Amino acid sequence: REFESEIRFYSGDDPLDVWDRYIKWTEQTFPQGGKESNLSAVLERAVKALNEQQRYYKDPRYLNLWLKFGNCCNEPLDLYSYLHSQEIGTTLAQLYITWAEELEARGSFKKADLIFQEGLQRKAEPLDKLQSHHRQFQARVSRQTLLGLEEAADEKDIDLPRTAEPQRSSLADLKGRGKKNVVAPISRVGDALKATNQNRSLQNPASQQLSNNLRFAVFDENSASASGPGIPALTPQSWTAPPAPKAKENELSAGPWNSGRRPRSNANSGMEVPCTLPNFIPYVEESALQQVM
Repeated sequence: REFESEIRFYSGDDPLDVWDRYIKWTEQTFPQGGKESNLSAVLERAVKALNEQQRYYKDPRYLNLWLKFGNCCNEPLDLYSYLHSQEIGTTLAQLYITWAEELEARGSFKKADLIFQEGLQRKAEPLDKLQSHHRQFQARVSRQTLLGLEEAADEKDIDLPRTAEPQRSSLADLKGRGKKNVVAPISRVGDALKATNQNRSLQNPASQQLSNNLRFAVFDENSASASGPGIPALTPQSWTAPPAPKAKENELSAGPWNSGRRPRSNANSGMEVPCTLPNFIPYVEESALQQVM
């Protein structure tokens, strides 16, 4: 609100200063951007408010405002061409650096180099910064060119027909060299191999006989159901004697639940049930016994 009121009621000689501070404050307050920052709308308002003021054409603040607005546009190259045609920022190195970087990102290396060359011819300030970026651009382009040549050479090598290398055979007899001291050959393919009988077996007779004895037929349910005998049914067998249960702790025998109660006395009968005395003497303190006496 403070910036909006300052812009509305500004009466000074430098309205660009208010817009510059307003945009910097927005970028610092909303570093991630988004709809809350409303940065693109503020940049568009600033561009329209300061349009056709030629006193700012060589001002770096005015050029930065246009370049930031170009980042919000769908086609920033058109904006750079407009700035170049209106002579806005053509004496500043930042215009040519940003323009060339955008062309380089799109793969237009020749156009990017032409933009650098034009900035160097105009001696855009700061000139050393423009020269440094131009050298870095040339180094990147030369590196990519070398990588492209290497990839093309690799593709040509892949296309060439390759001679098949002889394969080494496993467990093959070699021709030794020398009569007294026989030395195995280094190259173990081709003529270095002895002529061997390909039909010979590596197994001994005992292992062959064992393998023949261990042969078995794989069960097939389709063939078994058609021709083979059926699955034998299990016949139930009677128990000779049930297993004795193990003794369990705290296991009571079954009985009536009210067997432990005292039977009621019959009023009609004159018999009295004697009361059983406990088989222990309860402990009584001496002080309590004296009070009772």
